[in-house]
Amino acid sequence: MSPDPARPPAGETGPNLLYSDTDEALRASVRALLDDRADVPALLERAEAGDPYDRGLWEALGTGIGAAGLLVPEALGGQGASHREAAVVLEEVGRAVTPAPVLTGCVIATETLLALDTGRADVAGLLAGIAAGRTTAVLAVPFSAGPYAPPPPPADGRITGVADATVADVLLVPRPDGLYAVDAADALVEPLTVLDLTRPLAAVTCPAGAGTRLGHPADADPAVRRGLLAGAGLLASEQLGVAEWCLEATVRHTRERRQFNRPVGSFQALKHRMARLWLELVSARAAARNAADALATGAPDLAVAVAVAQAYVSGTAVRAAEECVQLHAGIAMTWEHPAHLYLKRAKSAQLALGSPGAHRAQLAELIPLPAP
Repeated sequence: MSPDPARPPAGETGPNLLYSDTDEALRASVRALLDDRADVPALLERAEAGDPYDRGLWEALGTGIGAAGLLVPEALGGQGASHREAAVVLEEVGRAVTPAPVLTGCVIATETLLALDTGRADVAGLLAGIAAGRTTAVLAVPFSAGPYAPPPPPADGRITGVADATVADVLLVPRPDGLYAVDAADALVEPLTVLDLTRPLAAVTCPAGAGTRLGHPADADPAVRRGLLAGAGLLASEQLGVAEWCLEATVRHTRERRQFNRPVGSFQALKHRMARLWLELVSARAAARNAADALATGAPDLAVAVAVAQAYVSGTAVRAAEECVQLHAGIAMTWEHPAHLYLKRAKSAQLALGSPGAHRAQLAELIPLPAP
């Protein structure tokens, strides 16, 4: 891809938090697609049936727009874009609470594979398949696992809480002797009952000896950590999208809802609550963009940027969703209104890829700042 026009000239230091024209063009394409397919009743119907995914939408987003291969190098058939562009896509996915394996497949699994030897035919083939939209790969670790201390492989081979495993073609399975690629058809995938209906979790059991080893233990552990770190950093952008939709929907509703012959949004107490949330959202955007820029540039303070983003943005998304439900009043308590989907996505994402407390504890070590 051509150089990012929003990037500071050579010699200037500091992160770039701005969106380029390329970013905005990508955003417009993704938003138009998701708005066109936004059908809350259909989503709720699919979610109630236990399968919220719209395969046609994922094909249009992953292959048509090229989101599946954004982080895959051009030499392997991908877009050769950076984490900044991937962050824009995830913002829009969050705004629409889209059930799609963008974070798990296009970011976490892709980054894990890129940390291995891409000169190997099997690794390169998987990356090419992801970029072309032929293959959906998912890293088989609990979605709650953080990048600082990934859980050890279970002795019985059963991994619980794997996000998007039900739509995966290939599972990247960490084992004591390395990282394996296992065909999903060869594994037992058991859907779990979850809070967030738009991001199903499953328990995955892979038979011993199944799959192809992609990397030895010395390579597998750093690869898994890289994948989870990139996922945690870009999850902040998805959470930002959730928060943005919640604030916009709340402002729109309070302008239209009237009490005492006045819009409820004109009441000072509600103005203050929304203004406070807007200030938090602006700070959250800066933290999320900083994490995306640090991932894109390989900044020395990458771990700090990711820890700050997750420690702050996850809480902002939850508060925005809670305010959205409260200020919509009774209508937000109905199943038909989408507010509950955003609250559930925000709350489940808060505990994904490391809790805020875990990121704060890591930040205390990185700065260093003695923790209480």
